[in-house]
Amino acid sequence: MAVKNEILSKEVVYRKLQRMVLEIAEQLNGDTQPLIIIGISGSGMVIAQKIYKLLQPLLQTPSSIISCNLNKKLPSAITYSEQPDFNDKNILIVDDVINSGKTILYAIKPLLEFYPKQIQILALVERMHKYYPVNINYIGLSIATTLQDHIQVEVDGDEITGAYII
Repeated sequence: MAVKNEILSKEVVYRKLQRMVLEIAEQLNGDTQPLIIIGISGSGMVIAQKIYKLLQPLLQTPSSIISCNLNKKLPSAITYSEQPDFNDKNILIVDDVINSGKTILYAIKPLLEFYPKQIQILALVERMHKYYPVNINYIGLSIATTLQDHIQVEVDGDEITGAYII
């Protein structure tokens, strides 16, 4: 069995989410366009729901949340839980771990049919192995790992219990 080394406890995850939410609220301060949060299925969606809930008291503009479903290994078919009008909206794509950048790039692909005001990316953990030109705007933890290491964000229902290197 693989050894799990904790890199983020539940408490630290919550503090990092709070910090990122304050950064988002500051960045959107005075902006009148709605915010659409897109959570990548799985742990990314749990993080997106937490971000959405924490942002509500801080934003004056409408916001909504949808999920992006795709196969992270072969992301050929990308579906959103809803198809809102993304034109002139602020978009925030949320995932648990950014490794190569491929998942985020494919999650953005359907948005290219629209003209969003801006697209930003939030990740709880960023690894330093990006192969695709993806810039993460809000990062909980940036960590250098070997290519053999695997980072896993664990959730229990709608709670994030921690992040581990396996």
